[in-house]
Amino acid sequence: MHKQPNIVLLFTDDQRFDMVNAIGDKNIITPNLDRLVAMGTTFTHAHIPGGTCPAVCMPSRAMLHSGRTLFHLDASGTSIPETDLTLGETLRSNGYYSFGCGKWHNGGESFNRSFDDGAEIYFGGMCDHWNVPAYNFDPTGKYDKTIPRCPDPMAGKEVIQQPCDHISAGVHSSDLLADCSVDFIREYNREQPFFLYTAFLAPHDPRVMPEEYLAMYELDNIPLPENFMGGHPFNNGELHIRDEMLADFPRTPDEVREHIMDYYAMITHLDVQVGRIMAALEEKGELANTIIIMAGDNGLAVGQHGLMGKQNLYEHSVRVPLICAGPGIQCNKQSNAAVYLLDIYPTICETLGITAPENVEGTSFASAFQGEAIGRDYLYLAYKDCQRGVSDLKYKLIEYVVDGKNTMTQLFDLKNDPYELNNLADRPEQATKLAELRVQLVEMSKELDDHQPELGETFWQAMT
Repeated sequence: MHKQPNIVLLFTDDQRFDMVNAIGDKNIITPNLDRLVAMGTTFTHAHIPGGTCPAVCMPSRAMLHSGRTLFHLDASGTSIPETDLTLGETLRSNGYYSFGCGKWHNGGESFNRSFDDGAEIYFGGMCDHWNVPAYNFDPTGKYDKTIPRCPDPMAGKEVIQQPCDHISAGVHSSDLLADCSVDFIREYNREQPFFLYTAFLAPHDPRVMPEEYLAMYELDNIPLPENFMGGHPFNNGELHIRDEMLADFPRTPDEVREHIMDYYAMITHLDVQVGRIMAALEEKGELANTIIIMAGDNGLAVGQHGLMGKQNLYEHSVRVPLICAGPGIQCNKQSNAAVYLLDIYPTICETLGITAPENVEGTSFASAFQGEAIGRDYLYLAYKDCQRGVSDLKYKLIEYVVDGKNTMTQLFDLKNDPYELNNLADRPEQATKLAELRVQLVEMSKELDDHQPELGETFWQAMT
């Protein structure tokens, strides 16, 4: 058996931090993720820094694979420049065979730098889960093939050219990518360790799944979140983005319950696929020698605060699941360390004894695998040019700029108000904490280069 452990990175799309039964919502059915929690260390306060574009997942994925901070990405993560060595490149140069499948939102060229091979590669944000337009691995890295496709012939729409070289019709995306991953594990016969990156498209909308998983839930038993609202109480600068149009205005309890039930069912179906991948590792005799990291690219509101999407800085949208299991990682442990997803890259490097490249700006949390108390003192949060925030995990400050003016300040006591319902910004007894976080917000904005044209410049002009 090779000396270094295999690395399996499972990445989900729009899965909120509490969408694992063992560490969050007890109404959702996730036995395989629960098993993974028991096998390893769970980071209950993993976050993303937010996003500089509405497709928050694009910069999130670029940060994961480059280790760069939010304001040091190339065009919000549209691509990853050659100067930024990716996680896959670093592992490949240190003896790993690298295989990728699923969603890659950061350009074909960077995919091929990261992986020796791959399959069912999807370059895009979202698609029909039953008809995934995908590419086979192209050694040239061009991925420029298209096939004619008419999405609705009965409606008389013209045939369009779909960027892909095949469409996996009739197979759900989660099954498709689990099949691909299982096949890779079963057929792998090289001496070197492998890096498997499986980027699921679920539970991103359209939220569809095999009916048997939806049948596992009853609408009348779906609870509304404590912070359910018919609409967001003020203009946050992004109230009518596509994600927010998925439910009518005002939001109604019944419609939101339906969305939550679909969300649960899609994640339960996804959970089964995670179990299949773990079973394949067991059958191959590689589970004990494999580090498994499961994470999500961003959270999702699904009715909380009157919102449906992730274009905001509330916990439900910037806090994500992060579970790590494998050799050298304590079992059945939870860490409340404040970490970012971009910290995964240097953590893997430290765990393997590999030197992280200079472009990596994340901070390793590997010492937490042995129970050490680590983590960032503050988390800086941002969305486009209209929202900025900072959190010390006890309190969170959010400032809003809409139409060139600072329109709202929010201060939440996260420990006593985890659903972020009570704004304390105007409370005299909170004046010291408010001032402290405002100073941190300004200082961190400078440290992270959040004053660039077309990024944070407009926000900070309004704040000053």
